Amino acid sequence: MSYMVGVDVGGTFTDVTLVNSRTGKIKNHKVSSTPDDPSRAIMKGIRDILEMNDIAVEDVHYLAHGTTVATNALIERKGAVTGLIVTEGFRDLLEIGRQTRPSLYNFFDEKPEPIIPGSLRFEASERLQANGNVYKPIDEESLHKVIDSLKEKGVKSVAVCFLFSYLNPEHEKKAVKTIRERFPEAYVSASHEIVPEFREYSRLSTTALNAYLGPVMKNYMENFLSSVKEYGIPAEPYITQSNGGIISINESVSSPLRTAVSGPAAGVVAAKNLAELTGYKNMITFDMGGTSADFSLIENGEPKISMEREVEGFPARIPMLDIHACGAGGGSIAYIDNGGALKVGPESAGSLPGPASYGRGGTRPTVTDANLLLGRLNPKEILGGRMAVDKEAAERSIKEHICEKSTLSLVEATAGIISVVNANMSRAIRLISIQKGHDPRDFTLVSFGGAGGLHCSALAKELNIPRVLIPPSPGTFCSLGLLVTDVRTDYVRSSLQEASPESMDIVDGHFEELKEEGNKLLDKENIPESKRKYELVIDMRFKGQNYEIPIPVEWNELNPFGFASLSQRFQEQHEKIYGYAKKDGVLEFVNYRLTAVGELPKAVFEKTELTSDVALARNTRQVYFTEVEEPGFYETKIFAREDLKPGNKVQGPLIVEQMDTTILVLPEQTIIVDEYGNLIINTFGEED
Repeated sequence: MSYMVGVDVGGTFTDVTLVNSRTGKIKNHKVSSTPDDPSRAIMKGIRDILEMNDIAVEDVHYLAHGTTVATNALIERKGAVTGLIVTEGFRDLLEIGRQTRPSLYNFFDEKPEPIIPGSLRFEASERLQANGNVYKPIDEESLHKVIDSLKEKGVKSVAVCFLFSYLNPEHEKKAVKTIRERFPEAYVSASHEIVPEFREYSRLSTTALNAYLGPVMKNYMENFLSSVKEYGIPAEPYITQSNGGIISINESVSSPLRTAVSGPAAGVVAAKNLAELTGYKNMITFDMGGTSADFSLIENGEPKISMEREVEGFPARIPMLDIHACGAGGGSIAYIDNGGALKVGPESAGSLPGPASYGRGGTRPTVTDANLLLGRLNPKEILGGRMAVDKEAAERSIKEHICEKSTLSLVEATAGIISVVNANMSRAIRLISIQKGHDPRDFTLVSFGGAGGLHCSALAKELNIPRVLIPPSPGTFCSLGLLVTDVRTDYVRSSLQEASPESMDIVDGHFEELKEEGNKLLDKENIPESKRKYELVIDMRFKGQNYEIPIPVEWNELNPFGFASLSQRFQEQHEKIYGYAKKDGVLEFVNYRLTAVGELPKAVFEKTELTSDVALARNTRQVYFTEVEEPGFYETKIFAREDLKPGNKVQGPLIVEQMDTTILVLPEQTIIVDEYGNLIINTFGEED
């Protein structure tokens, strides 16, 4: 027998999904995260799920995981002591940046301190011209002195970023070679290897971040790899990247920044797979866990990719799934601010001490505590009976921290906490949809994460989203995403040139060289030729513009005859984004991007025959609803998820309980169970 295991490490829980490769049968498990060493929770979760299902460790032939180690290291400023070597005259570029403030009208909102202090930033005597030609050869003697100084200062990692090295990496290669000869114990990150693109500050920032995270991730990955081997798992583990693909751990060590949004990315990939199965091609993904809520948009079955994002206030120019994070999770802490207003988040109680109702030492009120008091969560136990909850502790925390510091009653305070956190998340959905020209009424809200089911119905109603789709195991959906993805690695080349039919042959040459690089990686990953494919994108703009629009292109268009369709797609996209297009404008090619994809075996999902039977509730309880015309407690049916079969249709209000989440359906809403076991909530009653 052969099994696939996916593990997603969250701030509160670590989720594990086990799939039988032959039958497609899925098992899920959750354990508390161990922030001090995430690999401990990963290995505990794997051991638990194998023992619970009486599976031999030797039968695990695929193991992939997503992690927040890189993100946490940036948030907590616990990266390695890093030095920087730049072109002479550019020592302070990392600090100067783009001279923009984080918030234009907030004079007290400061830019984050550079991750590399001025005392560890050094200059190399060298210079290239804007066309890549050598203007001043690199002075190796001065370079030796710089490296020796970094070594004396206790640096663990070195970032190298020279001007115009994306056109000619010769000087950077010499510097890297010299560092490794004179300072072999240092981790080295060079810009021509990490992000060979123009725009100096973005390239510098990305390289510095990668170097800062390198030793931390290298240590984590080595420990994890060692734990996997000691336990006897024969599979070479994979790790999720921010682009939604996976890559073997050994290959990821050179570019740890690519794992920055590793966990949330897996959820978007799982939603993409769901779009293919169900036919709902337009989706807004809603992943609410214990610490945060993450949102992303899938249009026509394809997730949006961002070529540059800020990670903890620093530009990172690497392809990432366009995921918007909001500090709203089940563990988000509620409080009364200095002005007397009720606020929720972004601070979270995390896994320790956790919400007050978890009985782990938490005393401050959270969203979970509010849901418990409103009857939305089981008043005795959660996680399928594996965790008892303390309703009295939740009540004490809200009375002490909210009611006694305001004029709110207990019910008003608890209902207010839910309303505030929902408003925060509603704004986040508007950011990725309405503000980018997408009408939420054209989308399906896909809800997952341990806390998502309690809030998705209200969000859909607020934003006029017609339906909500909740997969069979929403609380462990991200870990399932690790079992339906592929090896993906991104390559880029910058070369500014006027776009014309004649230039298409040059473009073809750039992509052929990038394909060769991609094949080298796929060779290392043991991907057969028949399982390889390539996705091509050209960043285009009107000549004179500052920023580009990524336009997908096919191999058969890389010739003079393919230019017309490429130009037309650019014009259409420009008009959609900016409201106009210059039909006679001169176009310019800027960057050429290739994603090499190695297709892997995936978890298979079978349809189930629909039933005409009526679903029976196990019991009822009083649940408080704020989302109706007359807020108050309503008698609400309680269903177990395993009792709902494909074909069942039930009228709200109701609650569905399962091991990994709880799902709330408002009065007047209906749910149906589709042939894959997904719950479909019709936001405004039955669909026509």
